[in-house]
Amino acid sequence: MTTENAESAPLDDSFHVFDTTLRDGAQREGINLTVADKLTIARHLDDFGVGFIEGGWPGANPRDTEFFARAQQEIAFKNAQLVAFGATRRAGGNAAEDPQVKALLDSGAPVVTLVAKSHDRHVELALRTTLDENLEMVRDTVAFLTSQGRRVFVDCEHFFDGYKANPDYAKAVVRAAHEAGADVVILCDTNGGMLPAQIQAVVATVIADTGARLGIHAQDDTGCAVANTLAAVDAGATHVQCTANGYGERVGNANLFPVVAALELKYGKKVLPEGALAEMTRISHAIAEVVNLTPSTHQPYVGVSAFAHKAGLHASAIKVDPDLYQHIDPELVGNTMRMLVSDMAGRASIELKGKELGVDLGGDRALVGRVVERVKERELQGYTYEAADASFELLLREEAEGRARRYFRTESWRAIVEDRPDGTHANEATVKLWAKGERIVATAEGNGPVNALDRAMRVALERMYPPLAKFELVDYKVRILEGRHGTESTTRVLITTSDGNAEWSTVGVGENVIAASWQALEDAFTYGLLRAGIDPAE
Repeated sequence: MTTENAESAPLDDSFHVFDTTLRDGAQREGINLTVADKLTIARHLDDFGVGFIEGGWPGANPRDTEFFARAQQEIAFKNAQLVAFGATRRAGGNAAEDPQVKALLDSGAPVVTLVAKSHDRHVELALRTTLDENLEMVRDTVAFLTSQGRRVFVDCEHFFDGYKANPDYAKAVVRAAHEAGADVVILCDTNGGMLPAQIQAVVATVIADTGARLGIHAQDDTGCAVANTLAAVDAGATHVQCTANGYGERVGNANLFPVVAALELKYGKKVLPEGALAEMTRISHAIAEVVNLTPSTHQPYVGVSAFAHKAGLHASAIKVDPDLYQHIDPELVGNTMRMLVSDMAGRASIELKGKELGVDLGGDRALVGRVVERVKERELQGYTYEAADASFELLLREEAEGRARRYFRTESWRAIVEDRPDGTHANEATVKLWAKGERIVATAEGNGPVNALDRAMRVALERMYPPLAKFELVDYKVRILEGRHGTESTTRVLITTSDGNAEWSTVGVGENVIAASWQALEDAFTYGLLRAGIDPAE
């Protein structure tokens, strides 16, 4: 380790959390990272507290070369060490003179991961060299890099397939790397075809036969990457390679967040700095935003549905003790418990949801019963409140207070879509509303009928309710529900609105998309004014 990186030593070198999002994770279909993206993700991973961040393959492409140059200058790593990835020297050459090995040194990274062939057929068919020369390539490259002050890890590519075909040779590659000075030799399930019991047996055998310190790199082609990683730990591996949110080639890699959570909360291993685990949900979602992929709602630990409860039976138990239906306290990983309101909801679900929304139901069983029945009736009509907390809160307050929150009343609305001969379109909406005893008629144009209605409502109401100027429609979803009368169908619209500080979601259902959108807009404006602390006009 170089002197300038001494302050970024891992929390405890007895166990490594090694992240390869910037290299292996970037191979996922649909992910295309700029250098700026990679720098941002590296900062997030360092904040999370991983010990090593593999930044890419310097010398293989200009982007990765630039990343290493800028990372050294722009990021003051607090927890992680930067890792450069590359291959062993070429067959018949010398590591000291290999240009690709020189690029690894030029990167300035204090740690280097070398990929080495450990499957005999890959050596002969891909490298087109002999088995003995492959071993010498490993020895020479590891020894040279360590002599230059670099810490070296060796990834044994296709190790488990190679072990099946020729276990003696696969173990010989591990020995060659270990004896030449590699700190850790990583067994890679490159094809992702292994199962946990197989991983555990092989890792235990290789440790016993070679004496090397082992790590694990698991792909997720069988859906077992996290389980395989933990099975390797059970067998004695002390280095785990993962990617944020499981990003990676084909179906992905072992997911960093479930692996780390399991190590900390299930195994009792201290692998992150104090307090870092509580940042896990935020870090997961932040990285998803950088790579421009919607965060998985059902991802273990960090998904918004990871601690969401819908069934009434579950809610009844959670009301007594949340641990009865939750394997951990969600706050440990920065997440929260959520109660979902649907036609499956019982009394306990409504009471807990009311508490979550800050509406005191006061133990009124009759009130709770009315809310339950109304929710079930509305969901039968096509409404859904699982993703529309704002609409549900308005419904809940209406039942609790005995009246609806009204800032305005709708007399009528109209939306016109004009398709012109020249191929252009025009969208215009007119609304007739009553607010504070005054009848208001307003017209506006928009880039669609819903946008025109939204603008017309603002024109009508902003004079009386100035906070509406801050409201912005930030998401809009439409679903056509099952038709009930031949070609007729019901449309459901979900709208998310923001005031610049928070977001809220509302739902509308109608015979067409415009009618459903109007309902959702009415709820969105009403809830926003409620949030702003404005008293109802009526």
